[in-house]
Amino acid sequence: MALQPSLRPFIVAGRYDAPHTLEIFLDYVCPFSAKMALAIDSVLKPLFSPGGKYEGKVKAIIRLQVQPWHGSSTFTHEAALAVARVSPEAFWPFSLALFKQQGDYFDIPTSTLTPLQIREKLANLAASLDSKLWSGDAGAKFKDLLTLKSSPNGGVAVTDDLKYTIKFSRQNGIHVSPTVLWDGLIANEISSSWGEKEWTEFLAAKVAV
Repeated sequence: MALQPSLRPFIVAGRYDAPHTLEIFLDYVCPFSAKMALAIDSVLKPLFSPGGKYEGKVKAIIRLQVQPWHGSSTFTHEAALAVARVSPEAFWPFSLALFKQQGDYFDIPTSTLTPLQIREKLANLAASLDSKLWSGDAGAKFKDLLTLKSSPNGGVAVTDDLKYTIKFSRQNGIHVSPTVLWDGLIANEISSSWGEKEWTEFLAAKVAV
């Protein structure tokens, strides 16, 4: 498992030093990714958190998987990266909120919106987070990170982080979302339809510490 330090918030469940790793590639505008995200939150987080059966044994990392055939995918992923920088603890709550409202960012609803309008919608979504996670000048910092400032084709402040996530997926042959790796290898048996029963059985068979 390799993860650049600025993306540490992508570890959404379990301890950083847990020996087993689930890497879960998700796209914010993919309905199947949304189903898996909800399972991560309701099933895996309790198992990997303090007091859970696999505390200190397994961690779950979210890997952002931009799927360019969805026009707004890049904007949603940029927004998540900006949230991770401004308020690392808000990354997963923002991700869940975005998955729950992903329909607002599907192809047709965004087809008449400009990039600036899509980013403004995402800023409003971030502003709806609990004030303990998103307060003060967080909104201004978020918008600043998503503002085009440099050359005409230079991207925004989180473009390098976005490039990292895309390059990581490409070099590991990840094509679609959701895709899940267990200890570095693709686990094709894992499905977005999995609930507590399937995840419990999988972990019981795989965890070796």
